[in-house]
Amino acid sequence: MSVTDDAIAKIKTMIVSGDLTPGSRLPREADLAAELGVSRNSLREAVRALSLVRILDVRQGDGTYVASLEPNSLLDAMSFLLEFHQDDSVLEVLGVRRILEPAATALAAQRMTDAELAQLRTLVAPDSASVTDLVALDLNFHAAIGAACGNKVLASLLDSLSMPTTRARIWRGVTEESAFERTVAEHRGICDAIAARDPDLAHARALAHVAGVMEWLARAAA
Repeated sequence: MSVTDDAIAKIKTMIVSGDLTPGSRLPREADLAAELGVSRNSLREAVRALSLVRILDVRQGDGTYVASLEPNSLLDAMSFLLEFHQDDSVLEVLGVRRILEPAATALAAQRMTDAELAQLRTLVAPDSASVTDLVALDLNFHAAIGAACGNKVLASLLDSLSMPTTRARIWRGVTEESAFERTVAEHRGICDAIAARDPDLAHARALAHVAGVMEWLARAAA
Protein backbone atom coordinates (compact mmCIF):
# COMPACT_ATOMS: atom_id res chain seq x y z
CA MET A 1 0.00 0.00 0.00
CA SER A 2 1.36 3.42 -0.96
CA VAL A 3 1.62 6.21 1.61
CA THR A 4 -1.26 8.00 -0.12
CA ASP A 5 -3.40 4.85 -0.04
CA ASP A 6 -2.60 4.51 3.65
CA ALA A 7 -3.72 8.11 4.24
CA ILE A 8 -6.96 7.46 2.34
CA ALA A 9 -7.64 4.35 4.41
CA LYS A 10 -7.01 6.22 7.67
CA ILE A 11 -9.34 9.09 6.74
CA LYS A 12 -12.04 6.60 5.76
CA THR A 13 -11.58 4.85 9.11
CA MET A 14 -12.07 8.17 10.91
CA ILE A 15 -15.33 8.67 9.03
CA VAL A 16 -16.61 5.13 9.55
CA SER A 17 -15.75 5.25 13.27
CA GLY A 18 -17.58 8.54 13.70
CA ASP A 19 -14.50 10.61 14.56
CA LEU A 20 -15.40 12.61 11.46
CA THR A 21 -19.10 13.00 10.68
CA PRO A 22 -20.93 14.31 7.56
CA GLY A 23 -20.48 18.09 7.41
CA SER A 24 -17.60 18.20 9.90
CA ARG A 25 -14.41 20.08 9.09
CA LEU A 26 -11.10 18.22 8.92
CA PRO A 27 -8.32 19.37 11.25
CA ARG A 28 -5.64 21.69 9.88
CA GLU A 29 -3.47 20.01 7.28
CA ALA A 30 -0.34 20.00 9.46
CA ASP A 31 -2.23 18.61 12.46
CA LEU A 32 -4.02 15.91 10.47
CA ALA A 33 -0.82 14.84 8.70
CA ALA A 34 0.89 14.46 12.05
CA GLU A 35 -2.08 12.54 13.49
CA LEU A 36 -2.11 10.14 10.54
CA GLY A 37 1.66 9.82 10.41
CA VAL A 38 1.98 10.87 6.76
CA SER A 39 3.58 13.76 4.92
CA ARG A 40 1.53 16.79 4.01
CA ASN A 41 2.01 15.98 0.30
CA SER A 42 0.59 12.48 0.80
CA LEU A 43 -2.30 13.92 2.77
CA ARG A 44 -3.05 16.38 -0.05
CA GLU A 45 -3.12 13.51 -2.55
CA ALA A 46 -5.46 11.54 -0.29
CA VAL A 47 -7.78 14.52 0.12
CA ARG A 48 -7.79 15.10 -3.62
CA ALA A 49 -8.70 11.46 -4.31
CA LEU A 50 -11.48 11.41 -1.72
CA SER A 51 -12.90 14.67 -3.05
CA LEU A 52 -13.16 13.16 -6.53
CA VAL A 53 -15.46 10.45 -5.22
CA ARG A 54 -17.51 12.98 -3.19
CA ILE A 55 -16.40 11.77 0.25
CA LEU A 56 -14.63 15.05 1.02
CA ASP A 57 -15.61 18.57 0.00
CA VAL A 58 -12.69 20.94 -0.51
CA ARG A 59 -13.77 24.57 -0.13
CA GLN A 60 -11.17 27.04 -1.28
CA GLY A 61 -10.30 29.51 1.45
CA ASP A 62 -12.45 27.71 4.00
CA GLY A 63 -11.10 24.22 4.52
CA THR A 64 -11.96 20.60 3.81
CA TYR A 65 -15.18 19.05 5.05
CA VAL A 66 -16.68 15.59 5.11
CA ALA A 67 -19.40 15.57 2.44
CA SER A 68 -23.03 14.75 3.12
CA LEU A 69 -22.36 11.10 2.16
CA GLU A 70 -25.83 10.88 0.65
CA PRO A 71 -26.11 7.90 -1.74
CA ASN A 72 -26.96 10.04 -4.78
CA SER A 73 -23.82 12.12 -4.22
CA LEU A 74 -21.50 9.16 -3.67
CA LEU A 75 -22.85 7.33 -6.71
CA ASP A 76 -22.17 10.27 -9.03
CA ALA A 77 -18.63 8.97 -9.36
CA MET A 78 -19.89 5.56 -10.53
CA SER A 79 -22.21 7.22 -13.03
CA PHE A 80 -19.28 9.29 -14.32
CA LEU A 81 -17.16 6.18 -14.83
CA LEU A 82 -19.99 4.35 -16.57
CA GLU A 83 -20.27 7.19 -19.09
CA PHE A 84 -16.74 6.34 -20.28
CA HIS A 85 -17.64 2.71 -20.88
CA GLN A 86 -21.21 2.92 -22.10
CA ASP A 87 -20.46 1.60 -25.59
CA ASP A 88 -18.61 -1.58 -24.63
CA SER A 89 -20.33 -2.40 -21.34
CA VAL A 90 -23.95 -1.37 -21.87
CA LEU A 91 -25.06 -5.01 -21.83
CA GLU A 92 -23.35 -5.48 -18.47
CA VAL A 93 -25.02 -2.33 -17.15
CA LEU A 94 -28.38 -3.67 -18.32
CA GLY A 95 -27.53 -6.97 -16.64
CA VAL A 96 -27.22 -5.18 -13.31
CA ARG A 97 -30.48 -3.32 -14.00
CA ARG A 98 -32.15 -6.68 -14.68
CA ILE A 99 -31.22 -7.73 -11.15
CA LEU A 100 -32.06 -4.50 -9.33
CA GLU A 101 -34.99 -2.97 -11.19
CA PRO A 102 -37.49 -5.81 -10.67
CA ALA A 103 -36.72 -5.69 -6.93
CA ALA A 104 -37.31 -1.93 -6.85
CA THR A 105 -40.56 -2.34 -8.79
CA ALA A 106 -41.79 -5.01 -6.38
CA LEU A 107 -41.07 -2.66 -3.47
CA ALA A 108 -42.85 0.18 -5.27
CA ALA A 109 -45.94 -2.02 -5.62
CA GLN A 110 -46.07 -2.15 -1.83
CA ARG A 111 -45.04 1.43 -1.03
CA MET A 112 -46.06 3.76 -3.86
CA THR A 113 -48.82 6.17 -2.87
CA ASP A 114 -51.91 6.72 -4.99
CA ALA A 115 -50.64 10.21 -5.87
CA GLU A 116 -47.28 8.80 -6.97
CA LEU A 117 -49.05 6.14 -9.04
CA ALA A 118 -51.17 8.80 -10.76
CA GLN A 119 -47.99 10.71 -11.59
CA LEU A 120 -46.34 7.52 -12.86
CA ARG A 121 -49.19 6.97 -15.32
CA THR A 122 -48.55 10.42 -16.81
CA LEU A 123 -45.04 9.23 -17.66
CA VAL A 124 -46.26 6.32 -19.77
CA ALA A 125 -45.22 7.50 -23.20
CA PRO A 126 -47.95 8.83 -25.54
CA ASP A 127 -48.35 7.46 -29.04
CA SER A 128 -47.17 10.65 -30.76
CA ALA A 129 -43.82 12.05 -29.65
CA SER A 130 -40.22 12.22 -30.89
CA VAL A 131 -37.79 9.45 -30.07
CA THR A 132 -35.82 11.70 -27.70
CA ASP A 133 -39.04 12.79 -25.93
CA LEU A 134 -40.06 9.16 -25.49
CA VAL A 135 -36.63 8.25 -24.11
CA ALA A 136 -36.85 11.15 -21.64
CA LEU A 137 -40.24 9.87 -20.48
CA ASP A 138 -38.81 6.37 -20.20
CA LEU A 139 -35.98 7.63 -17.98
CA ASN A 140 -38.41 9.55 -15.80
CA PHE A 141 -40.75 6.56 -15.58
CA HIS A 142 -38.05 4.29 -14.18
CA ALA A 143 -36.70 7.04 -11.91
CA ALA A 144 -40.17 7.50 -10.41
CA ILE A 145 -40.39 3.80 -9.62
CA GLY A 146 -36.95 3.90 -8.01
CA ALA A 147 -37.90 6.94 -5.94
CA ALA A 148 -41.03 5.17 -4.70
CA CYS A 149 -39.28 1.95 -3.67
CA GLY A 150 -38.43 3.35 -0.26
CA ASN A 151 -34.70 2.61 -0.45
CA LYS A 152 -32.50 5.62 -1.26
CA VAL A 153 -29.41 3.54 -2.03
CA LEU A 154 -31.29 1.30 -4.46
CA ALA A 155 -32.93 4.32 -6.11
CA SER A 156 -29.56 6.05 -6.52
CA LEU A 157 -27.96 2.92 -7.95
CA LEU A 158 -30.73 2.59 -10.53
CA ASP A 159 -30.42 6.26 -11.42
CA SER A 160 -26.68 5.86 -11.96
CA LEU A 161 -27.24 2.80 -14.14
CA SER A 162 -29.99 4.41 -16.21
CA MET A 163 -28.14 7.23 -17.98
CA PRO A 164 -25.40 5.07 -19.60
CA THR A 165 -28.11 3.16 -21.51
CA THR A 166 -29.75 6.28 -22.98
CA ARG A 167 -28.03 6.03 -26.35
CA ALA A 168 -29.01 2.36 -26.64
CA ARG A 169 -32.65 3.31 -25.99
CA ILE A 170 -32.56 5.99 -28.67
CA TRP A 171 -30.89 3.57 -31.09
CA ARG A 172 -33.59 0.99 -30.44
CA GLY A 173 -36.34 3.58 -30.97
CA VAL A 174 -34.88 4.58 -34.32
CA THR A 175 -34.04 1.12 -35.66
CA GLU A 176 -36.57 -1.36 -34.28
CA GLU A 177 -40.10 -1.37 -35.65
CA SER A 178 -42.78 -0.90 -32.97
CA ALA A 179 -40.15 -0.56 -30.23
CA PHE A 180 -41.90 2.25 -28.45
CA GLU A 181 -45.37 0.79 -28.86
CA ARG A 182 -44.02 -2.27 -27.05
CA THR A 183 -42.38 -0.09 -24.39
CA VAL A 184 -45.62 1.81 -23.79
CA ALA A 185 -47.54 -1.45 -23.41
CA GLU A 186 -44.94 -2.81 -20.99
CA HIS A 187 -44.97 0.40 -18.95
CA ARG A 188 -48.75 0.25 -18.71
CA GLY A 189 -48.49 -3.35 -17.55
CA ILE A 190 -46.00 -2.35 -14.86
CA CYS A 191 -48.32 0.47 -13.74
CA ASP A 192 -51.25 -1.96 -13.56
CA ALA A 193 -49.23 -4.40 -11.43
CA ILE A 194 -48.24 -1.60 -9.04
CA ALA A 195 -51.84 -0.38 -8.90
CA ALA A 196 -52.94 -3.92 -8.04
CA ARG A 197 -50.40 -3.91 -5.19
CA ASP A 198 -49.03 -7.17 -6.56
CA PRO A 199 -45.24 -7.21 -5.97
CA ASP A 200 -44.72 -10.58 -7.66
CA LEU A 201 -46.46 -9.45 -10.84
CA ALA A 202 -44.64 -6.09 -10.74
CA HIS A 203 -41.33 -7.93 -10.38
CA ALA A 204 -42.12 -10.26 -13.30
CA ARG A 205 -43.19 -7.46 -15.63
CA ALA A 206 -40.17 -5.30 -14.80
CA LEU A 207 -37.87 -8.29 -15.36
CA ALA A 208 -39.45 -9.02 -18.75
CA HIS A 209 -39.18 -5.34 -19.68
CA VAL A 210 -35.42 -5.05 -19.01
CA ALA A 211 -34.70 -8.51 -20.39
CA GLY A 212 -36.41 -7.57 -23.65
CA VAL A 213 -34.08 -4.61 -24.08
CA MET A 214 -31.08 -6.84 -23.40
CA GLU A 215 -32.19 -9.44 -25.93
CA TRP A 216 -32.67 -6.78 -28.59
CA LEU A 217 -29.28 -5.19 -27.91
CA ALA A 218 -27.51 -8.56 -27.98
CA ARG A 219 -29.05 -9.29 -31.41
CA ALA A 220 -28.27 -5.82 -32.73
CA ALA A 221 -24.64 -6.03 -31.58
CA ALA A 222 -24.08 -9.52 -32.99
